[in-house]
Amino acid sequence: MEGNMRWALTAAVAPVAWGATYFVTREFLPAGNPLYGAVIRALPAGLLLLAVCRKLPRGSWWLKSLVLGALNMSGFFALVYVAAQRLPTSMASIIMAVVPLAMLLLAWGLVGERPGSRHLAGAGAGIAGVCLMVFTATGPVDALGILASVAAMGVSSFGYVLAKRWSGEVDVLASTGWQLTGGGLLLLPFAVLAAGAPPSLDGQALLGFAYVTVVATAVAFAAWFAGLAHLPAGTVGLLGLLNPVTGVLLGVLIAHETLSGRQMCGLLLTLCGVLLGRQTARPHRTPGRTGDRTPEQTGNRPPDRTGNRTHEQTVSPTPDRTGTPAPDRTGHRGVVECARGDGPAGR
Repeated sequence: MEGNMRWALTAAVAPVAWGATYFVTREFLPAGNPLYGAVIRALPAGLLLLAVCRKLPRGSWWLKSLVLGALNMSGFFALVYVAAQRLPTSMASIIMAVVPLAMLLLAWGLVGERPGSRHLAGAGAGIAGVCLMVFTATGPVDALGILASVAAMGVSSFGYVLAKRWSGEVDVLASTGWQLTGGGLLLLPFAVLAAGAPPSLDGQALLGFAYVTVVATAVAFAAWFAGLAHLPAGTVGLLGLLNPVTGVLLGVLIAHETLSGRQMCGLLLTLCGVLLGRQTARPHRTPGRTGDRTPEQTGNRPPDRTGNRTHEQTVSPTPDRTGTPAPDRTGHRGVVECARGDGPAGR
C-alpha cells in the first residue's frame, strides 16, 4: 500500500507541473509560434534525459520510440494547437477531462485491466467537476476545433496506455527521453514550414522555457510514465484531473482570481474523483492477458500459515507390496522413480 502511494505521488507531479504551465505560458512565453514552442519544449527535454540515462534505443525500440513520440508528443501538441485556436479554453478542458475514462477503456483492451466501479465513478465525478469548474456559456462551437480536441484526447490516451504495455521492456527514463526526442524531431519540419525561422527569445522567455522544458516536460513525463509502469492506467488517468485543479488554484493564489460557489463545488467534486481512483487492491485483469496463473493451475500449493508445506505435499507416496511407490492421484509415478529407472519409463 505504501508503495502504491509513493508511485501515486510520483505520477501526480506531472499534472501539477502541467497545470502550472498555463500560468508560465501566459506570463513568460512569447505569443504565437506554438509549433516552435512545442519543439523547444520536447526536443531539449528529450536530449536532457538522454544525457542523463546515456542509452540509445535498440531493435524494435527505434520504431516504438517514434510511434510513442508521435502519439504522446508531436501529434498531441499539434492537435492541441489546432483546438486552442478554434475552441474556448473551457470547452477544450472539458473534452480533455474525458482522458481518464478513455484510458480505463483502452487499458481494458490493451493490457487487460478491467475497470472497477471506483475508477468508473471517479471518472464520472471528475468530468462533472471539471464542467462545473471551467464551463462558461459560449456561442457557436467550431466543429473542426471539437474534432481536433477529441483527437488530442484520443491519441494521448492511446499513447499513454501503449507506453504502459511496453513499459516492462526498457528503463522508464530512457523510453521517456526517446519519446520526447522522437516527437520533437517529428514536429520540427512542420514548425519550419509553418513559421520559418525560430523566434528570438529574451531573458524572460528563456526562464519560462527552462521551467517548461525541464520541469513540465522532462521531469513531468518521466514521473507520469513511471506511475503508469507501476499503477493501473485508471488510477494514473484520474490523477491527471489535478491538471485543471492546479490551473484554477494558481489563478486564485497568484493572479488573485475569485472562485464562485459553482467552481468551488466543481473543484471538490474533481478531487473526490481523484481520491476514488486511489488503488486499494490489485487491479482486476482479464484472464489470459497477463500470463498470471494460480497455484492450482501450476500444481504448486502455497504453504500453510506456519510457513510449512502441508502433509500431503511433503510425505512421499506409500510403496505398494512390490516395493514400487504407488501412483499419485493423477495416476503417474513419482519423479524419483523415473529418475532411478524403476518405473515404466526406465524399463
